[in-house]
Amino acid sequence: MTDQTTDLTLQDQKSKEAYFTASQRQLIWARFKKQRAAMIAAMVLVVLIVSGIFAPFLSPYDPTIAGRDKDYTNGAPQIPQFCDKNGCTIRPFIHAVERERSMATNFRWVTKINEDKRIHLTFLPKGDSYKLFGFIPGSRHLFGAEEGKIHLFGTDEDGQDIFSRTLHAIWTSLKVGSIGVFIAFVLALIIGGVAGYYGGWIDGVIQMVTDAVRTVPAIPLFMAVAAFMPPEMTAEARFFYISLILGLIGWPTLARRVRTHLLTERNQEYVLAAQLCGASSSHVIRRHLLPSFTSYIIVDLVISFPYMVLSETALSFIGLGLKDPVSSLGVMLQKATSADVMLNYQWYFIPVIFFIALVMAFVFVGDGLRDAADPYSDTNK
Repeated sequence: MTDQTTDLTLQDQKSKEAYFTASQRQLIWARFKKQRAAMIAAMVLVVLIVSGIFAPFLSPYDPTIAGRDKDYTNGAPQIPQFCDKNGCTIRPFIHAVERERSMATNFRWVTKINEDKRIHLTFLPKGDSYKLFGFIPGSRHLFGAEEGKIHLFGTDEDGQDIFSRTLHAIWTSLKVGSIGVFIAFVLALIIGGVAGYYGGWIDGVIQMVTDAVRTVPAIPLFMAVAAFMPPEMTAEARFFYISLILGLIGWPTLARRVRTHLLTERNQEYVLAAQLCGASSSHVIRRHLLPSFTSYIIVDLVISFPYMVLSETALSFIGLGLKDPVSSLGVMLQKATSADVMLNYQWYFIPVIFFIALVMAFVFVGDGLRDAADPYSDTNK
């Protein structure tokens, strides 16, 4: 009994030593792991990010080519199976489909499934060429079909594969959000750091500029920008301008938080010691003040990321953002607004599920990081 008590005492001492000697990053990670919802959201977020990064390989077709499957426009999702009325097989397959007009649906095109003909799936087939990460050429895809094509999420009115478009749309939204957050992050650190460190009239002038930027309405601004964008502008140029504007109007909130923290920390003893040693203002801000709350800045960035994604999606949805042939969640949602789609082609809304999962994953991860970075949070007791 005495030995067990001694072992428990030693374990407690080791755990306390590890706690007091752990870095801020290790403490935040230890607190974050205790939150089940945040951990699940983090795993979902990792899956979505990986799916977006490797979208050219994971998707069977190039989503930018309109009329990819002209014989299967507005086609229903095709779910691979192993068994049917003719028996079972080891290889997954789909049934062949036939398109014809039906009097029962006012001569609309309807899809009939030919259960007597199987189309087996193939893995790592050669298909449309792509560049992974923008510079690694490739033509292999994760899966495909021996004859014809396979559409896991169905097709849209142009015959484009919704599954391929969804994966590429996730990557597009992540890129827009990343660029916008990076621009806002750099501006917030520079402007908020100068305002918080110097204070006085400099702080007053910067706060006036910050308030002026915050009062600029986003929708009229994008309407004006869209009016000046020529119709022949490339998709890459439109993508760049959208990301730039989102970053230029998204920095004031983070800049205010940086300013507030620096106003509190600039009179601390370690800052005064650095100043007495002859350190320049930029050195004090860069090497002493900003690292003192790096974790909080990271949390703010993660929390602001879904708002960037929401902004891009909303602007593309109303026609002020990205447009075809770029695959983004907002562009895809544009095609799901008609009553005909809502009544007859519900698979158009499958990308909405991924959009909600992406935004909610960022929200839960951001909330979890915020609680983990707060030493006074109830979840850390």
